[in-house]
Amino acid sequence: MELHQIRYFLTLAETLNFTRAAERCGVAQPTLSRAIKTLEKEFGGQLVRRERGRTHLTELGQMIRPRLEQAMSLTELARSEAIDFSSMSSASLTLGVMCTIGPTRLIPLVDHLSTRVPQLELTLRTASGHQLVDLLLKGEIDVALVGLPGYPDAVAVHELYREPYMIAFPPGHRFAKMREVALADLEGERYVRRLNCEYLAFFQEVFGEFDCELDVRHESEHEDWIQAMIIAGMGCAVMPRYMALYPELLKRPLVAPETHRTVSVVTVRGRPNSPTVALFTRLCREMNWGADPGHGDGT
Repeated sequence: MELHQIRYFLTLAETLNFTRAAERCGVAQPTLSRAIKTLEKEFGGQLVRRERGRTHLTELGQMIRPRLEQAMSLTELARSEAIDFSSMSSASLTLGVMCTIGPTRLIPLVDHLSTRVPQLELTLRTASGHQLVDLLLKGEIDVALVGLPGYPDAVAVHELYREPYMIAFPPGHRFAKMREVALADLEGERYVRRLNCEYLAFFQEVFGEFDCELDVRHESEHEDWIQAMIIAGMGCAVMPRYMALYPELLKRPLVAPETHRTVSVVTVRGRPNSPTVALFTRLCREMNWGADPGHGDGT
């Protein structure tokens, strides 16, 4: 059974006239008649009966008409939704953003995307980098912005920008008089460990290589708690430069060695992308991530 056969039958059922039905369908009358006969063979009985110049549906034709109307309606709905999907007139996007990426870096991107797709329904999900990769592979998010030291082969990664790490500390701390802080300067400092730091293992290795022993007093996976503890004078912590920070926090570049992370847009390798995901990833690659006014180092 083909869609044009269903359309011919429903038109004939409405007009009860082969000539008018053929004209409305834009085909010759023999073509429409052959299509009806083909349907009758498939359904195993006569659908339309002609008697003394009058055409009417048989009992079988009357029975299947509502079913075929429903099938045609669903087909038209699917076609309409497909067109909307391709044109992004009813687009949606579930975007995963690593919880340590500051919103000020992303607002221009999201605003640009909303301008390009005014009807966009955008859902933001925040989590750790590794959690976002898992959600991406499970299909629970469409695309992610992540900065990890490594990724599984199943994902495609396009680097966007490098972000240096800083040392964050409370007002009145001795680091406030320094232009930059070397790793050796952290020796003996009270330290608040960020359990969601995507480079936690890396920093622990670096601290060990430089024989730098930290006085770790507190740790948490919640960044707001980390920052609150720092402001309260309970220690300092290494943080990405563009992370959203409480205004009371001060920060200085971390040097000797200078360390950074690379933030990337990540999708599933080989998975067909929707037009919205394709547009988003293209806007990510085209965006100028260099300048970032409003993120001074604090004084």
